[in-house]
Amino acid sequence: MDYKAASFHNSASVDITQSVEEDPLIDGPLISQDALHPAIHRDFRKLPTHCVAGCLSFLNVVYVCLSLALCVTCELLEGRVEQCEAVLHGLGSLTPVLLGKVGLWVCVCGYECLVQRHHNGARGRGYLQFYRETRAAKRLPLLIHSTGNACVLLLLSLADVLKALQKHLPLYLLLGVLCLELLLSLTSLLIYTVKVMRFNMEKPSPDINQEEQSNSYFSNSSPTHTETGFRDGSSLEEVVEKQADLIEYLKQHNTQLSKRILFLTAHPSRA
Repeated sequence: MDYKAASFHNSASVDITQSVEEDPLIDGPLISQDALHPAIHRDFRKLPTHCVAGCLSFLNVVYVCLSLALCVTCELLEGRVEQCEAVLHGLGSLTPVLLGKVGLWVCVCGYECLVQRHHNGARGRGYLQFYRETRAAKRLPLLIHSTGNACVLLLLSLADVLKALQKHLPLYLLLGVLCLELLLSLTSLLIYTVKVMRFNMEKPSPDINQEEQSNSYFSNSSPTHTETGFRDGSSLEEVVEKQADLIEYLKQHNTQLSKRILFLTAHPSRA
């Protein structure tokens, strides 16, 4: 019995030794912990979208002011129609207003694409909660201006009927739509700008790091308060959405770490 046990122990030790020697990862160069630090902890990147929102707000204010001045001067004031037509080279006073409305809508579409690109980058860096909090705020300007375009088109289609009721009624309604659109757009852009500026000032760590810190704090202070999963009163759709975003972020994070490990394994001098 002793002989069999000794032989089994020797064979097991030989198998373990052979498996260790045949493992290429153990024979390869060891990667220090500091080498992966830049891939795990990245510098915080500020979002420049609040500057774009400020420029869009300024452009919107300028457009509405010029439209009001043009409509009041060329339509409501008597004796200025011929002068306006001479300056506008025969065009009606509403033509520049409508062309400007289309140009402003194109600028809002460009703003939406640019903001979405930066927010997708923030989402990929792990700021999932901020992405969800600002999702509605960044879409509101495009929704407001698209609704305003629909109202302007409706007014143009009903212009003859409205003129029968009152001569300048279509113009009054058009200016009212532009002013209401400006008010709602500035409010949404202001709310979005405040959220982005607060995010840039706080410079938070990714959500997964915050959850790990909070979980470690509660586990050290009061383990009975730590709970995970679905709770009564919480939205199941929100929980599923958070889990999907977190899984997507972790997959991208693992891909980056794998590329970093392969690079350091191929270039041990930079480890």
